[in-house]
Amino acid sequence: MATNNNFDRIERLPPYVFAEVNSMKANERSLGEDVIDFGMGNPDTPTPNHIVDKLCDTIKDPKSHRYSVSRGILGLRKAQANYYKRRFNVDVDPDSEVIVTLGSKEGLANLASAITSNGDKVIVPNPSYPIHPYGFIIAGASVLSIDSSPNENFIKNLHKILSSNNNRAKALVLNYPNNPTTRIASLEFFKEVVDICIKYEVYILSDIAYAEIYFDGEVPPSILEVPKAKNIAVEFSSLSKTYSMPGWRVGFAVGNKSLIQALTKIKSYLDYGAFTPVQVASIAALNGPQECVNEIRSIYMKRRDILVEGFSRIGWKMESPKATMFVWAKLPDRFFDIGSLEFSKLLLKYGKVAVAPGIGFGEKGEGYVRIGLVENEYRIRQAIKNVKLFFDNYKEK
Repeated sequence: MATNNNFDRIERLPPYVFAEVNSMKANERSLGEDVIDFGMGNPDTPTPNHIVDKLCDTIKDPKSHRYSVSRGILGLRKAQANYYKRRFNVDVDPDSEVIVTLGSKEGLANLASAITSNGDKVIVPNPSYPIHPYGFIIAGASVLSIDSSPNENFIKNLHKILSSNNNRAKALVLNYPNNPTTRIASLEFFKEVVDICIKYEVYILSDIAYAEIYFDGEVPPSILEVPKAKNIAVEFSSLSKTYSMPGWRVGFAVGNKSLIQALTKIKSYLDYGAFTPVQVASIAALNGPQECVNEIRSIYMKRRDILVEGFSRIGWKMESPKATMFVWAKLPDRFFDIGSLEFSKLLLKYGKVAVAPGIGFGEKGEGYVRIGLVENEYRIRQAIKNVKLFFDNYKEK
């Protein structure tokens, strides 16, 4: 009997743009080439010692190796509630308004599955981190795009979309500080968005994975600082960037009780939560000394300054980001017409430098590449030399 290999949810996904660059990167390395990899937002700094020590201590207890609970242990939910009070002056109930997730990505995807029916419409900024649209597309929703810049045009376009009878949206996804554009939203912007979404009865899913990676004194707010936000909003965060714990897979959803309850229920069918020693160590991260967060932030800021100044010096002008661990760089003028994917391929082939093509974050990401601040200062300086040589040689063609 012939097997039907048509899987509807898989068919809804487009070709993965980054796969081309990743394949080239793997091939270059197989040939012995030293590729300087700015392509993925994968923190390279070590997890702070006191967090690792707590993991090692806890893992020696045989009881810690049993199943955990899918919504996270109470101590960790309390620690996240304390963080919200300390950082944003927002009170949240650790029992009904906080859930631990296996990274923010898993939480958003599972909530999309929990609240979305086939044919529902969801508004997602463009460009955007891929899980933001595709978490909902996989769940059966249709995506309505809106420009990701957090300004008055966003507010006007949101009004326009929601006031149309043809666009009864279920939810709006926000992500500030934004990946990939690095933009920060103001609290006033959040207030306007909350007012609109309450009017049209639209849920808000806000991703603040980069809330603690900010520079130059511009501190990102939480949408939950808006007094009425918990009526409609849930916010996703992660320890991956803040404490350099990407492989630990610890994140949170905080906010609206109905959304937290929906996520709690669907997770109860799918997982038993993170490994208990990982959760206990995560409590040490949130409740312990926070100097390590300042140190990690300072490392990214120094790398940002070296990279932006160095590339600008060789003719590739780019805006210095106020937040995140990325630089969102417009293509150099003479490469603009070939597009971000082809430019990324050339940069990798001739400069041995990997970046993420902007088109991979949506059509409005075209004309840009995302550069991750995930290589040390020496490697960044080497990348600048490599790219200069590539630019110089390219002029001769």
